[in-house]
Amino acid sequence: MGLTHIDDRGKARMVDVTGKSATERVAVAKGRVVMKKETLDLVLANEVKKGDVLGVARVAGIMAAKRTGDLIPLCHPLNVTSVEVDFTPVADPPGIDITATAKVASRTGVEMEALTAVTVAALTIYDMCKAADKEMTLTDMRLVKKTGGKSGIFLRNGEPEGA
Repeated sequence: MGLTHIDDRGKARMVDVTGKSATERVAVAKGRVVMKKETLDLVLANEVKKGDVLGVARVAGIMAAKRTGDLIPLCHPLNVTSVEVDFTPVADPPGIDITATAKVASRTGVEMEALTAVTVAALTIYDMCKAADKEMTLTDMRLVKKTGGKSGIFLRNGEPEGA
């Protein structure tokens, strides 16, 4: 399969989805912010000076998913119908796992919205905690599942079935 965002002359283009049928589409993306144990403890105790780190990161992720078409040049603007952003603290190495689930009824997929939600949530965690820990690492951003559309179901190898 060729790259869909490249025309027959090798130039970037927006994919024409006019002839596609609108279907329910769901995408799940994950990522992680690795941090010092002391930073994780501050986040979990809600003692970061800037405020509720995970609450603000959740809202930032949701807002970012809704604006993905403005951020990614060849992405279609979508009327996203649902975005959930969840966080799981991890002890070793210390950090926070982020999961974003985006849904839409559309002619094109919602993978970029889920990935954008995870990435902006991670950036927000970094921004809110950088005074305590400038060595945080944003890592493992990836699509783990997508459903709907012509290509059907995608489940990343090694991810749990319910991802």
